[in-house]
Amino acid sequence: MTRRALALLAVVLLLGTAACAQRTSTTPPGVLNVGQISNSIAFFPLFVAEQKGYFTQEGVKMGERPRLGTGAKVAAALKSGGIDLGAGVLTDALNLSRIDDKGRLVANLVDRYYVDVVVGASFTGAAPGDPLDQRIRALRGRKIGITGPGSGTEALVTYLFARVGMNSATDCELVNLGSTAASALGALKAGRVDALAFFQPIAQQAAAAGIGTRYISPAAGDVPGLDRTAHGVVFTTQRIIDKKPQEVAAFQRALERAQRHIHEADPAEITTMLTAYLKGIDPKALTELPALLKAEIPERIGFTRTSFDTAIAFHRTTGLVKRLPSYEKIVPPALRIDTP
Repeated sequence: MTRRALALLAVVLLLGTAACAQRTSTTPPGVLNVGQISNSIAFFPLFVAEQKGYFTQEGVKMGERPRLGTGAKVAAALKSGGIDLGAGVLTDALNLSRIDDKGRLVANLVDRYYVDVVVGASFTGAAPGDPLDQRIRALRGRKIGITGPGSGTEALVTYLFARVGMNSATDCELVNLGSTAASALGALKAGRVDALAFFQPIAQQAAAAGIGTRYISPAAGDVPGLDRTAHGVVFTTQRIIDKKPQEVAAFQRALERAQRHIHEADPAEITTMLTAYLKGIDPKALTELPALLKAEIPERIGFTRTSFDTAIAFHRTTGLVKRLPSYEKIVPPALRIDTP
């Protein structure tokens, strides 16, 4: 069985096990538990909403907010009733929708593909400024660290390799490192991997530590067609929305306030909040993040059809998700934005 088949089987088993358990919320009225993959840039708006008191002001209490490590675990926790909302990437929401036609999107967190490829300091091959296809081919035969199978980090490697006629299952070695940035950076520094495909701000942290360089960045415009695409999302099921409509609506209002605040606040305030959110991060890694957040986090929590369709085309190319849902199926009417 291929590595991808094993990854898909693991996702199905995780979700299938959860499907046999509680399918709706186990939290009391007025409370939402929100699970997320990690403390990556995508989930910073949730932290801002907490710190600014927006959730309380809008009338919802935040319960547990566990960091679950992978999108498959977030989706499984959602299906089992352990959490009410999941914060992950669109891949996770699409996988949930594949086995549960009640899967729904709740908010758009990051509207660009916020995974970067970072190479180690001793990496030899095409330079960061060389044409994209040369850089991709330079990754042939390398060990590339990802968060895990079936993730958005693996998806990017798969997509890039397919672009130049290579196969990530055979033309490189994908190394599962989990979602902790410190572990990924440690693997890069020690030479256990030659490169990382990892969520931001991994490139900034690698540069600050002097152990790596940003090599390919879809969010920076390196990959044609991926400069604007739905990626970081909050998702749930229609059952939760039906059971807790007021709580979900309050969550959405609070989150949209947080995303607007990120755009309107002084960069110094955002830097202070990032320091608290990304505990232990090197201050040098924070320099470009306030501007990066404004470029990648939308001011509205809705989804344009163009951004959604770009994401669907990406997933069709990678083959990581089968039976892709339509815009009308997974995006609730209130979140459909007609203009790009």
